[in-house]
Amino acid sequence: MRTAVVAALLGLGAFAAAAGLVLQLHAYPLLAKLQHDINTVSVSEGEGVTAVVYPPGGAPEVRHGLRLTATTRVEGDLAAPEVQANGDVTVWKRATIVKEDAEKLVLSAEVRKVCLDRRTGEAVAPCRGEFYETEQGKRVTADDRRLLQPGLNFVFPFDTERRDHRWYDTVLNRPVTIHFAGEQLLQGLDVYRFAHTVPPTALGRFAVPGSLVGSPEPSVNVTQYYGVTRTLLVEPRTGAVLSVREDIRQELRADGQAEGAGTPVFAGELQLTNASVTANVDQVRKNLPKLFAITVLPVVLLVAGGALLAAGIVLLLVRRRGLVAGSLALVIGACLAGAITYGVADASDPDGSLDLKNVVSSSNVDYGLR
Repeated sequence: MRTAVVAALLGLGAFAAAAGLVLQLHAYPLLAKLQHDINTVSVSEGEGVTAVVYPPGGAPEVRHGLRLTATTRVEGDLAAPEVQANGDVTVWKRATIVKEDAEKLVLSAEVRKVCLDRRTGEAVAPCRGEFYETEQGKRVTADDRRLLQPGLNFVFPFDTERRDHRWYDTVLNRPVTIHFAGEQLLQGLDVYRFAHTVPPTALGRFAVPGSLVGSPEPSVNVTQYYGVTRTLLVEPRTGAVLSVREDIRQELRADGQAEGAGTPVFAGELQLTNASVTANVDQVRKNLPKLFAITVLPVVLLVAGGALLAAGIVLLLVRRRGLVAGSLALVIGACLAGAITYGVADASDPDGSLDLKNVVSSSNVDYGLR
């Protein structure tokens, strides 16, 4: 009877410890990564916004009290050469179009493509085909090994830390430090809040029609200034950005004009709709059990396995019986756990269902760039 107890303790202990090790060393790097085949659409809205609109056939003009809708689509570029099964890099494309709701006039649009580290979410280089385009025909591409869009562009790292991060600002075209600002509940999920304020920053100097800035002159040289207060709600275990709120201010200033005295060309707040936030939360809820299995569960199994092994070894030393049975149980338990856990992890690998060898080209969606 005591021999059976020793064998059971050692076998179960070996099973638990081996399963924990395989989950930690094999399953985690295999499964905790950004997916190649992402395909999502999110919508932000704003009310009472001041913005420049471009009526068909007419001159640009500033309008107030607008209701805006910004639609963003993110998808994976499976045809990119950097995309490999179980590789460390993925390639995502993002397209955003902002329209005013009354006449469906396009205020702005952009398309960009970035290579990302699948575990940290950071942009990486070299990245063949990396670009951003905010005006049709004026695409900015990466130069050799230069990182064109550094920092975090879409998500935060797995197991996000409560510290400053670098978030890429698509207007400034450079990363800006975003600060940890606390924790809160979002639809029942514990999330981290990150926020920053970019003070009014000069973007460039150019000529505009005098009518746009209230001048009788046919053309006026102005400097465009941009500032934003941005708040992101991030689920820390997955790094998913669940909610975004941006209070954006852009102003054209003629020579000698102080801050606030120029012509506002965008002033208002855009925020992800409740439907988009709920969709993000629902997706995270689906992923959290998988993440639990490769983060928390390995620790539990290793601790439990260690305790069982210690108990079995103590009994074995005290009674000095069951050495052969205990050793056999130890080997069988470890081998069985390794085989089962390894097989389940490989079967769950999201890259395993992708036919990356036969991708002819990336999808060609209408991004709405005008």
